[in-house]
Amino acid sequence: MFRTMMKSKIHRARVTEANLNYVGSITIDQNLMDQVGILPHEKVQIVNNNNGARLETYVIAGERGSGVVCLNGAAARLVQPDDVVIIVSYAMLSEDELADFKPKIALMGENNKVEEIVEEEPPLTALPM
Repeated sequence: MFRTMMKSKIHRARVTEANLNYVGSITIDQNLMDQVGILPHEKVQIVNNNNGARLETYVIAGERGSGVVCLNGAAARLVQPDDVVIIVSYAMLSEDELADFKPKIALMGENNKVEEIVEEEPPLTALPM
């Protein structure tokens, strides 16, 4: 049996741009992608904390160190610059892989810089706004 598990999470990133005229996807700073193990063209789920919108798209690598988080194409209708989003990727794991599996969760600070990388989230955690 395979289970779909959270593989990577970028928690509380700020949207820097929303580009309606692009074909589609989300552009993410390559440094941030590297820190959580998200690859270009990988499928991700985006959750907008400001309005509750949820969508799926794929990732395009943005300029390293830029802090860019830009929703492109139709997804740009669901976000505004400065919205806070959660970006999640998933992986299908076999029962054997589950014992050693640890997701990478980036807790974000100002200017889309990683404050901390954790492997699990405590239940019922309220993070500072």
